[in-house]
Amino acid sequence: MKYDIQVLQNNNLPESLVDFLNYLETIKSTSVNTIDGYRIDLTIFFRFMMIYKGKVNTDLVEFEDIDISVIDSDFLKNVKLRDLYAFLSFTEKYRDNSSYARARKVATLKSYFKFLFGKAKIISENPALELESPKINKRHPVYLTLNQSIHLLGSLDKNDKNYFRDYCILTFFLNCGMRLSELCSIQIDKIREDTLTIIGKGNKERTVYLNEACLKALSNYLNARNDSKALPENKKILFLSSRNTPINKRTVEIMIKKHITNAGLTDDKYTPHKLRHTAATLMYKYGNVDIRSLQSILGHTNISTTQIYTHVDDDSLRDAVKSNPLSKL
Repeated sequence: MKYDIQVLQNNNLPESLVDFLNYLETIKSTSVNTIDGYRIDLTIFFRFMMIYKGKVNTDLVEFEDIDISVIDSDFLKNVKLRDLYAFLSFTEKYRDNSSYARARKVATLKSYFKFLFGKAKIISENPALELESPKINKRHPVYLTLNQSIHLLGSLDKNDKNYFRDYCILTFFLNCGMRLSELCSIQIDKIREDTLTIIGKGNKERTVYLNEACLKALSNYLNARNDSKALPENKKILFLSSRNTPINKRTVEIMIKKHITNAGLTDDKYTPHKLRHTAATLMYKYGNVDIRSLQSILGHTNISTTQIYTHVDDDSLRDAVKSNPLSKL
């Protein structure tokens, strides 16, 4: 899927931002989702800078309506490190951004100003070079327990017209640990026996192995799947919506929320990503999967991302404490 740069050019964005996003797509092969995240972050940054530099009167215009197309090379040359920190303070205090969200914005700013300095040659000094990311406290992943996972799958209404599709989607999430974007883009011709080839984060291709539960759910769904009203280009996509178009991420999110609620699992906010956490956690706890294998299964570039799952096995920790020879005194 290509990012529509033409739309950006007609969307009153600064020329340098359009060039940056075009560079990400054509040269860096950055994923559409990442490019869109950069666009959103930088749009907010530019709107803030227009206010911060006194270029717009907020009594006369709403934040979302601030015209940022006027931002040119001279404006960018005058951006300082202190301006970037002021922006991060703004996102924390006025937009209630978490440390994770602010860390993403730091990454966006660093990438953008590196492009302006090294590739576009618009600025002679990079103000983001010394920009530090906010400290992120490591959190344990939120996941369903084994019993909760079984309960969720068993709670689906078999009379629902989308039962086989939804059951297959949940089974894929809970068994394979794939990302939401990966699931939505699965193509039928990429399935070969018990293997599935998907395009993951960063446009990297990887193989997903389908276990017995996945193969059974897939078979049942394909037998029930009716794509007679779908366009030829849509028929190749595995999961279709009720409108016979490729299912989108928002539809899957709403569907999962519905089934989670119907199953009575409302103590935490379970999202597709939480189901990905569930698959990884269950494999690590019950499958004796080593951390390197889990890294490969999840498609993580860095092992440090996968290591969060080494902290979730409370039962092992409990048994370890109980095994202390002093525990019986």
